[in-house]
Amino acid sequence: MKKLLLINLLLITSLGAEQLKIVAKSFNADEKAGVTVFKGDVKIKKGFDELNASTVTVYTNVKRKPTKYVAKGNVSFYIKTEAQSIYQGKAQKVIFLPLQKEYHFYKNVNIKQLDEKKEIIGEEVVISTVAGQAHAKGDGEKPVIMTFEIEEEKK
Repeated sequence: MKKLLLINLLLITSLGAEQLKIVAKSFNADEKAGVTVFKGDVKIKKGFDELNASTVTVYTNVKRKPTKYVAKGNVSFYIKTEAQSIYQGKAQKVIFLPLQKEYHFYKNVNIKQLDEKKEIIGEEVVISTVAGQAHAKGDGEKPVIMTFEIEEEKK
């Protein structure tokens, strides 16, 4: 019963009246620890944002509000910032901090900003959906690559 209550709270949790929906093959919840692990073709949808992964761990505070999501294994995503920028991409690991509205992408990151026709490839990328800021790092062997279009002036 407690597990069903916890999962219902997680699924109904909202920020700005948007429903959070998590679909997975299985889940395991530890109410005392504030940790719920979803496994197997995990799909998370909240408003415009989508996150898909092999495993997603959701951490909650004492009020059962999500404080961190950790997605691992073939992560794909589609997110919209408060400035209406739209990002689509993939990584091996993604951490979402809902209180800061910040995404951290790790390992084999490939992100496309669809509205600006930009692409970022790196090993670590951080996007703040509130500030509309991003930064990226490569590792010792792989550099950061950014591709974007520049419109030429017509003469």
